[in-house]
Amino acid sequence: MSIAAEEWKAEGKAEGKVEGQIRTLSRLIERRFGALSDALRARLESADLVTLDLWTDRVIDAKTLDEIFDDSKLH
Repeated sequence: MSIAAEEWKAEGKAEGKVEGQIRTLSRLIERRFGALSDALRARLESADLVTLDLWTDRVIDAKTLDEIFDDSKLH
């Protein structure tokens, strides 16, 4: 496999992980707090995998949506 093909494959895997994490996080949030606003959905879709993982962890204990997306506690 060429280097370019391997890079495309790796990029595809990374994009798939992000898309899967967005889907999972969206479902968890909607089950606990109801439908996502367009603004929150856009925020999810623009986040990196590390941030998505952090937000997913926060869903467990959060009492409000604000607690999940609190930027002052990122990373």
